[in-house]
Amino acid sequence: MLSTTRGQRLHIGFFGKRNAGKSSLMNKLTGQDISVVSDVKGTTTDVNQKSMELLPIGPVTLLDTAGIDDDGEIGALRVEKTKKALLRCDVVVFVADFEILTDIEKDFLRDIKQKNIPVISVVNKIDKDNIQDSELQFLDKFSDSVIKTSAIKNDNFVSDFISALIKILPDEFINKNVIMSDIVKENETAVFVIPIDKEAPKGRLILPQVNAIREMLDNNSISIVTTPDNLKSALDNLKTKPKLVVTDSQAFKQVSEIVPDDIKLTSFSILFARLKGDLQALYEGSKKIDSLNDGDSVLILESCTHHPVEDDIGRVKIPRLIQKYTGKNLIFEHYSGHDFPVCIKKYALIIHCGACMTNRREVLNRIKIAHDNNVPMTNYGISIAKCTGILERAIKPVFSL
Repeated sequence: MLSTTRGQRLHIGFFGKRNAGKSSLMNKLTGQDISVVSDVKGTTTDVNQKSMELLPIGPVTLLDTAGIDDDGEIGALRVEKTKKALLRCDVVVFVADFEILTDIEKDFLRDIKQKNIPVISVVNKIDKDNIQDSELQFLDKFSDSVIKTSAIKNDNFVSDFISALIKILPDEFINKNVIMSDIVKENETAVFVIPIDKEAPKGRLILPQVNAIREMLDNNSISIVTTPDNLKSALDNLKTKPKLVVTDSQAFKQVSEIVPDDIKLTSFSILFARLKGDLQALYEGSKKIDSLNDGDSVLILESCTHHPVEDDIGRVKIPRLIQKYTGKNLIFEHYSGHDFPVCIKKYALIIHCGACMTNRREVLNRIKIAHDNNVPMTNYGISIAKCTGILERAIKPVFSL
């Protein structure tokens, strides 16, 4: 649990109507009162998150959501937020207590099916409700597994749920994706180039850097950490060439001029594009930069929420770099955290951050939405490498595997 960051945990979302028992079942699974439980409809008004170790699966993040049937002006906003939570769910737990499924529930299940998200449907309150065969047939059609339970009385729910979850576990959580240990093997050396700037407060490294270094330690590989200014000395002092040099994207140009052509070079952001998304799609999306026109709108997505600093990479450096590269006057808009615009057709290009604070499912869903709307999408590291003229070199260590 401590070694797996939130963005790499299995995300399990609980969805259903108000008062269906979502919060009760989530509390039963965790063994804690994470969410407030009440007979009053609409008790859960926001997305509640809880991280836990779910044996034998491992670290997971559970999401308890507001009812999909919430009404009124505020209710509609809650439903919209609930639907957005789907974008980051690796598995959906659909909770129903019914005699007849409502149209809202059926439409919701159809939408999940279209998104190709594994679904465990839980028929709750079986001690109270009579379940019609036609409704069970519908659940069977749109679910990977169906569990009948009572959040109050059934002590077998947790074991039944874990058994169902194991059967539908996404492949990436069985065969763990790696950052770079398939490139730098045991006893081989990687050099990490880390600028000390305003976005890396004193005493800390940013998450992708920490994750990469930790993976090298776990893999019994050798890590050399240096700043751009000391990189040449670090390379000169090595008896053998490193297998790979990984740099912060902001130092791409300086680092590429120092690292000889016979040493592989890439960036943390490009490695995370492969780990968290579809590297090929993000690479193809970067080609749009060459055809941007005056007045085009570019959406920049930051998966973490932070106060922009002076010379912020997403709000200052990348817009400045792209406008210099293209020679065009462009309009840049920014969204942070899990926020994502309802309509993206107005954007000529989307540029995503390295996604260290979100999970692979959310990034892949964003890529799919962009593709469905014919909007090219790339990420920070790839766009910086392109604008500094070293994209093919920076991509090669990963694409050549």
